[in-house]
Amino acid sequence: MMRATSSFAKKPIGLVTRGKTAANRLRRVDNFILRYEPTLLSRADGLFADSLFVDLGYGFDARTTLESAARFRRVNPNLPILGVEIDKERVEAALPYADALTHFRLGGFNLPLKANEKVRLIRAFNVLRQYEEKDFAPAYETLAPYVLEGGLMIEGTSTPFGQLWAANIARKESEMWKFEALALSTNFRLGFNIEDFQTILPKNYIHRVVAGEPIYDFFEAWKKSAAETIRVKPFGLKQWFGASVERLAEKGYKIDLHKKWISKGWLVWRI
Repeated sequence: MMRATSSFAKKPIGLVTRGKTAANRLRRVDNFILRYEPTLLSRADGLFADSLFVDLGYGFDARTTLESAARFRRVNPNLPILGVEIDKERVEAALPYADALTHFRLGGFNLPLKANEKVRLIRAFNVLRQYEEKDFAPAYETLAPYVLEGGLMIEGTSTPFGQLWAANIARKESEMWKFEALALSTNFRLGFNIEDFQTILPKNYIHRVVAGEPIYDFFEAWKKSAAETIRVKPFGLKQWFGASVERLAEKGYKIDLHKKWISKGWLVWRI
Protein backbone atom coordinates (compact mmCIF):
# COMPACT_ATOMS: atom_id res chain seq x y z
CA MET A 1 0.00 0.00 0.00
CA MET A 2 1.21 3.51 -0.78
CA ARG A 3 2.50 5.22 2.30
CA ALA A 4 0.03 8.03 2.95
CA THR A 5 2.26 10.54 4.63
CA SER A 6 4.29 13.67 4.13
CA SER A 7 7.99 13.22 4.81
CA PHE A 8 8.88 16.90 4.97
CA ALA A 9 9.21 16.87 8.75
CA LYS A 10 11.24 13.66 8.86
CA LYS A 11 15.01 13.52 8.92
CA PRO A 12 16.18 12.38 5.47
CA ILE A 13 17.59 8.86 5.42
CA GLY A 14 20.91 8.65 3.64
CA LEU A 15 24.26 10.33 3.18
CA VAL A 16 25.32 13.40 1.22
CA THR A 17 26.88 12.28 -2.06
CA ARG A 18 29.67 14.02 -3.94
CA GLY A 19 26.98 15.50 -6.15
CA LYS A 20 29.18 16.25 -9.15
CA THR A 21 27.56 15.93 -12.54
CA ALA A 22 27.88 17.12 -16.11
CA ALA A 23 25.45 18.30 -18.75
CA ASN A 24 23.64 15.38 -20.40
CA ARG A 25 25.46 12.84 -18.24
CA LEU A 26 22.26 10.81 -17.97
CA ARG A 27 20.91 11.39 -21.47
CA ARG A 28 21.47 7.77 -22.48
CA VAL A 29 19.77 6.63 -19.28
CA ASP A 30 16.71 8.69 -20.13
CA ASN A 31 16.72 7.48 -23.73
CA PHE A 32 16.89 3.92 -22.43
CA ILE A 33 13.83 4.50 -20.23
CA LEU A 34 11.93 5.97 -23.17
CA ARG A 35 12.58 2.76 -25.13
CA TYR A 36 12.30 0.27 -22.28
CA GLU A 37 8.76 1.17 -21.27
CA PRO A 38 7.50 4.44 -22.76
CA THR A 39 3.94 3.77 -21.60
CA LEU A 40 5.10 4.05 -17.99
CA LEU A 41 5.74 7.76 -18.53
CA SER A 42 2.51 8.42 -20.42
CA ARG A 43 0.26 6.16 -18.36
CA ALA A 44 -2.77 8.02 -16.99
CA ASP A 45 -5.03 5.27 -15.64
CA GLY A 46 -6.07 5.13 -11.99
CA LEU A 47 -3.39 6.17 -9.51
CA PHE A 48 -0.90 6.64 -12.33
CA ALA A 49 -2.76 9.72 -13.58
CA ASP A 50 -0.78 12.25 -11.54
CA SER A 51 2.08 10.05 -10.39
CA LEU A 52 5.63 11.35 -10.25
CA PHE A 53 8.96 10.68 -11.84
CA VAL A 54 11.51 11.04 -9.04
CA ASP A 55 15.13 12.00 -9.70
CA LEU A 56 16.74 10.83 -6.47
CA GLY A 57 20.07 12.45 -5.63
CA TYR A 58 20.24 14.86 -8.57
CA GLY A 59 23.49 16.46 -7.42
CA PHE A 60 24.95 19.89 -6.90
CA ASP A 61 22.58 21.57 -9.36
CA ALA A 62 19.24 20.86 -11.00
CA ARG A 63 20.47 20.05 -14.48
CA THR A 64 19.79 16.29 -14.57
CA THR A 65 16.23 16.78 -13.33
CA LEU A 66 15.55 19.58 -15.80
CA GLU A 67 17.08 17.67 -18.70
CA SER A 68 14.90 14.67 -17.89
CA ALA A 69 11.85 16.90 -17.66
CA ALA A 70 12.45 18.13 -21.21
CA ARG A 71 12.89 14.58 -22.55
CA PHE A 72 10.07 12.85 -20.71
CA ARG A 73 7.51 15.57 -21.33
CA ARG A 74 7.77 14.91 -25.03
CA VAL A 75 5.69 11.80 -24.34
CA ASN A 76 3.74 13.22 -21.39
CA PRO A 77 3.55 17.03 -21.26
CA ASN A 78 1.79 16.85 -17.87
CA LEU A 79 4.30 14.58 -16.14
CA PRO A 80 5.00 15.74 -12.56
CA ILE A 81 8.68 15.55 -11.68
CA LEU A 82 10.37 15.66 -8.29
CA GLY A 83 14.07 16.20 -7.72
CA VAL A 84 15.18 14.98 -4.29
CA GLU A 85 18.44 15.91 -2.57
CA ILE A 86 19.68 15.33 0.95
CA ASP A 87 21.80 18.49 0.90
CA LYS A 88 19.82 21.60 1.86
CA GLU A 89 21.98 24.01 -0.12
CA ARG A 90 21.49 21.97 -3.30
CA VAL A 91 17.73 22.10 -2.86
CA GLU A 92 17.77 25.85 -2.27
CA ALA A 93 19.88 26.34 -5.40
CA ALA A 94 17.36 24.35 -7.46
CA LEU A 95 14.18 26.01 -6.20
CA PRO A 96 14.30 28.91 -8.70
CA TYR A 97 13.80 26.31 -11.46
CA ALA A 98 10.65 24.85 -9.90
CA ASP A 99 7.25 25.31 -11.50
CA ALA A 100 3.77 23.82 -11.29
CA LEU A 101 5.00 20.43 -12.51
CA THR A 102 8.64 20.47 -11.42
CA HIS A 103 9.52 20.30 -7.73
CA PHE A 104 12.68 20.15 -5.66
CA ARG A 105 12.61 18.96 -2.06
CA LEU A 106 14.94 18.01 0.75
CA GLY A 107 14.87 14.28 1.35
CA GLY A 108 16.56 10.90 1.21
CA PHE A 109 15.47 7.33 0.67
CA ASN A 110 12.38 8.26 2.71
CA LEU A 111 10.99 10.33 -0.12
CA PRO A 112 9.50 13.74 0.76
CA LEU A 113 6.06 13.15 -0.72
CA LYS A 114 2.80 14.84 0.08
CA ALA A 115 -0.02 12.64 1.34
CA ASN A 116 -1.72 12.34 -2.06
CA GLU A 117 1.41 11.84 -4.18
CA LYS A 118 2.43 8.60 -5.86
CA VAL A 119 5.53 7.53 -7.79
CA ARG A 120 5.67 5.75 -11.16
CA LEU A 121 9.42 5.84 -11.73
CA ILE A 122 12.56 6.46 -9.69
CA ARG A 123 15.94 7.14 -11.19
CA ALA A 124 18.77 6.87 -8.66
CA PHE A 125 22.12 7.26 -10.36
CA ASN A 126 25.53 7.59 -8.76
CA VAL A 127 23.89 7.41 -5.33
CA LEU A 128 24.23 3.92 -3.83
CA ARG A 129 27.66 3.66 -5.40
CA GLN A 130 28.95 5.68 -2.43
CA TYR A 131 27.40 3.38 0.20
CA GLU A 132 28.47 0.06 1.68
CA GLU A 133 27.07 -3.14 0.20
CA LYS A 134 25.14 -3.78 3.43
CA ASP A 135 23.18 -0.57 2.80
CA PHE A 136 21.89 -1.68 -0.60
CA ALA A 137 18.90 -3.79 0.47
CA PRO A 138 17.70 -1.37 3.20
CA ALA A 139 17.73 1.52 0.72
CA TYR A 140 15.59 -0.44 -1.73
CA GLU A 141 13.24 -1.51 1.05
CA THR A 142 12.79 2.09 2.19
CA LEU A 143 11.91 3.23 -1.33
CA ALA A 144 9.50 0.42 -2.19
CA PRO A 145 6.35 1.70 -0.38
CA TYR A 146 6.36 4.95 -2.34
CA VAL A 147 6.13 3.30 -5.77
CA LEU A 148 2.93 2.14 -7.43
CA GLU A 149 2.47 -1.51 -8.33
CA GLY A 150 4.00 -1.94 -11.77
CA GLY A 151 6.25 1.07 -11.33
CA LEU A 152 9.98 0.97 -11.95
CA MET A 153 13.29 2.01 -10.48
CA ILE A 154 16.45 2.32 -12.54
CA GLU A 155 19.43 2.47 -10.20
CA GLY A 156 23.07 2.42 -11.11
CA THR A 157 26.31 4.20 -11.89
CA SER A 158 27.75 6.05 -14.83
CA THR A 159 31.11 7.43 -15.82
CA PRO A 160 31.50 11.21 -15.24
CA PHE A 161 30.29 12.14 -18.72
CA GLY A 162 27.88 9.25 -19.23
CA GLN A 163 29.86 7.32 -21.86
CA LEU A 164 29.29 4.12 -19.89
CA TRP A 165 26.67 3.14 -17.36
CA ALA A 166 25.31 0.07 -15.63
CA ALA A 167 22.00 -0.21 -13.82
CA ASN A 168 19.50 -2.45 -12.12
CA ILE A 169 15.97 -2.40 -13.53
CA ALA A 170 13.60 -3.21 -10.66
CA ARG A 171 9.82 -3.40 -10.80
CA LYS A 172 7.40 -2.99 -7.90
CA GLU A 173 5.37 -6.19 -7.53
CA SER A 174 3.36 -7.36 -4.52
CA GLU A 175 4.84 -4.69 -2.24
CA MET A 176 8.38 -5.76 -3.12
CA TRP A 177 11.00 -5.15 -5.79
CA LYS A 178 11.47 -7.70 -8.54
CA PHE A 179 14.79 -7.34 -10.34
CA GLU A 180 14.04 -7.92 -13.99
CA ALA A 181 17.19 -6.81 -15.80
CA LEU A 182 20.76 -5.60 -15.59
CA ALA A 183 21.35 -2.98 -18.27
CA LEU A 184 24.78 -1.99 -19.58
CA SER A 185 25.34 0.93 -21.91
CA THR A 186 28.15 2.39 -24.01
CA ASN A 187 28.33 5.08 -26.66
CA PHE A 188 31.72 3.67 -27.74
CA ARG A 189 33.56 6.95 -27.16
CA LEU A 190 35.79 5.13 -24.68
CA GLY A 191 36.20 2.18 -27.03
CA PHE A 192 34.82 -1.24 -26.20
CA ASN A 193 36.46 -3.00 -23.26
CA ILE A 194 34.20 -5.33 -21.29
CA GLU A 195 36.26 -4.89 -18.13
CA ASP A 196 35.30 -1.20 -18.08
CA PHE A 197 31.73 -2.21 -17.23
CA GLN A 198 32.93 -4.09 -14.17
CA THR A 199 34.16 -0.84 -12.60
CA ILE A 200 30.73 0.82 -12.71
CA LEU A 201 28.46 -2.05 -11.70
CA PRO A 202 25.66 -1.35 -9.19
CA LYS A 203 26.50 -1.89 -5.53
CA ASN A 204 24.87 -5.33 -5.40
CA TYR A 205 27.26 -6.61 -8.09
CA ILE A 206 30.50 -4.68 -7.99
CA HIS A 207 32.08 -6.58 -5.09
CA ARG A 208 30.91 -9.94 -6.42
CA VAL A 209 32.89 -10.20 -9.62
CA VAL A 210 34.81 -13.13 -8.15
CA ALA A 211 34.94 -16.80 -9.06
CA GLY A 212 31.82 -18.65 -8.04
CA GLU A 213 29.47 -15.69 -8.42
CA PRO A 214 26.94 -15.48 -11.30
CA ILE A 215 28.06 -11.98 -12.25
CA TYR A 216 31.64 -13.24 -12.57
CA ASP A 217 30.50 -16.05 -14.85
CA PHE A 218 28.53 -13.54 -16.92
CA PHE A 219 31.54 -11.34 -17.55
CA GLU A 220 33.84 -14.25 -18.25
CA ALA A 221 31.33 -15.56 -20.80
CA TRP A 222 31.04 -12.12 -22.42
CA LYS A 223 34.83 -11.72 -22.62
CA LYS A 224 35.06 -15.13 -24.25
CA SER A 225 32.27 -14.16 -26.66
CA ALA A 226 34.15 -10.98 -27.58
CA ALA A 227 37.31 -12.98 -28.25
CA GLU A 228 35.37 -15.42 -30.40
CA THR A 229 33.93 -12.60 -32.52
CA ILE A 230 36.99 -10.35 -32.74
CA ARG A 231 37.09 -10.88 -36.50
CA VAL A 232 34.18 -8.42 -36.65
CA LYS A 233 36.18 -5.65 -34.94
CA PRO A 234 37.60 -4.15 -38.18
CA PHE A 235 34.03 -3.37 -39.26
CA GLY A 236 33.54 -1.15 -36.21
CA LEU A 237 33.14 -1.31 -32.44
CA LYS A 238 29.34 -1.30 -32.68
CA GLN A 239 29.44 -4.33 -34.93
CA TRP A 240 31.87 -6.12 -32.62
CA PHE A 241 29.76 -5.27 -29.59
CA GLY A 242 26.66 -6.62 -31.31
CA ALA A 243 28.37 -9.82 -32.40
CA SER A 244 29.72 -10.43 -28.89
CA VAL A 245 26.29 -9.92 -27.34
CA GLU A 246 24.66 -12.30 -29.80
CA ARG A 247 27.33 -14.92 -29.07
CA LEU A 248 26.74 -14.40 -25.34
CA ALA A 249 23.05 -15.16 -25.87
CA GLU A 250 24.03 -18.38 -27.65
CA LYS A 251 25.75 -19.41 -24.42
CA GLY A 252 22.38 -19.45 -22.66
CA TYR A 253 22.19 -15.95 -21.19
CA LYS A 254 18.80 -14.25 -21.52
CA ILE A 255 19.91 -11.26 -23.54
CA ASP A 256 17.32 -9.06 -25.22
CA LEU A 257 18.46 -9.21 -28.85
CA HIS A 258 16.11 -6.56 -30.22
CA LYS A 259 17.95 -4.25 -32.61
CA LYS A 260 16.78 -1.18 -30.66
CA TRP A 261 19.17 -2.23 -27.89
CA ILE A 262 22.18 -3.79 -29.54
CA SER A 263 22.52 -1.27 -32.37
CA LYS A 264 22.60 1.57 -29.84
CA GLY A 265 25.18 0.03 -27.51
CA TRP A 266 22.83 -1.36 -24.88
CA LEU A 267 23.01 -4.83 -23.40
CA VAL A 268 19.87 -5.88 -21.53
CA TRP A 269 20.34 -9.05 -19.50
CA ARG A 270 16.99 -10.36 -18.30
CA ILE A 271 17.67 -11.68 -14.82
